[in-house]
Amino acid sequence: MEQTRTLKDRLFLVLKGIGMGAANKVPGVSGGIVAFVAGFYEEFIYSLKKINRKAFLLLLNGRFKSLFAYINGRFLGLLILGMVISYFSVSKLLDYLLDHFELFVWAGFFGMIIGSIYFVAKDFKLRSFKNMVFIILGILGGLAISLVEPAHENTNLWFVFFCGIISVCGMTLPGLSGSFILMLIGNYVLLLVDSVNALYDTFADIMSWDFGFVHNPGRIELLKVLASFTAGSLVGLVTFSHLLAYVLKRFKDATYAIIIGFIGGSLGVVWPWKRQIYLKDTTGRLLFDHNGDPLIGDYVRYWPKLSDSSTWWAIFFIFVGVLIVGGLEYVGQQKAK
Repeated sequence: MEQTRTLKDRLFLVLKGIGMGAANKVPGVSGGIVAFVAGFYEEFIYSLKKINRKAFLLLLNGRFKSLFAYINGRFLGLLILGMVISYFSVSKLLDYLLDHFELFVWAGFFGMIIGSIYFVAKDFKLRSFKNMVFIILGILGGLAISLVEPAHENTNLWFVFFCGIISVCGMTLPGLSGSFILMLIGNYVLLLVDSVNALYDTFADIMSWDFGFVHNPGRIELLKVLASFTAGSLVGLVTFSHLLAYVLKRFKDATYAIIIGFIGGSLGVVWPWKRQIYLKDTTGRLLFDHNGDPLIGDYVRYWPKLSDSSTWWAIFFIFVGVLIVGGLEYVGQQKAK
């Protein structure tokens, strides 16, 4: 497979990785949807499954070329490169857009999920009663997760390691947002904003030959948190991919039915018209994180007013989101030919 990848193919893989990384950072949106709709989801899962005992033995024996070929290294490497680029570029842009154009960003993601449901389900055998049951179970699971009350931030490194394992669900299981799960367990800002920014600032300091950060306990603590989170993510990515590969091989229809349900259940999370609710203590005072920003709890959702021009712009961006997913699906079909 690697010999058939052209420069254009490799560039597209990096772009897909950027798309997965950006989607993974937005609560309620799953990076796995990008892989699923763009047509490389199964290759992604089965490539991760190759990181096993045989791959470990190849590494110990110094057979790096064989290892690279065995685990589909170029495919995984280009995807991961795109995700890394995303975390230090596109994710920064998303932070800015969410701060200044929140309604339109959520509208775009809402449209992307609607498009995902259509393009994933259009070739699926919905007439099967068993599949319909699994779809309903998936919807109920997605809705149940969206209704859970968020917890508070926890910097314990073992808990952070567990967060890493949980967070990769959004990358491996379309419709289940890893970033939203992190928000529910209270560590979204710590792990996907503060610690990533700390690493970015550290790289910037090193490039300017400034090593004063080693005497900054707050920075060091955040880097430890990021290291623990990354280790947990790698462990979760490999172990969960083995489980998914097994399930896809033996229960493919049921797995896809649940995935479709999860995607549908996540629509409530990304409903564009909502207001943030900030967390307060028992006396009614706002709670803040260690950066001085107010802690965000859940959202209050409301129906839009058709008399507002912003409503129509949001509807426009919903259609844009659907078209984006349609473009991904078209590219995936072209690659399959």
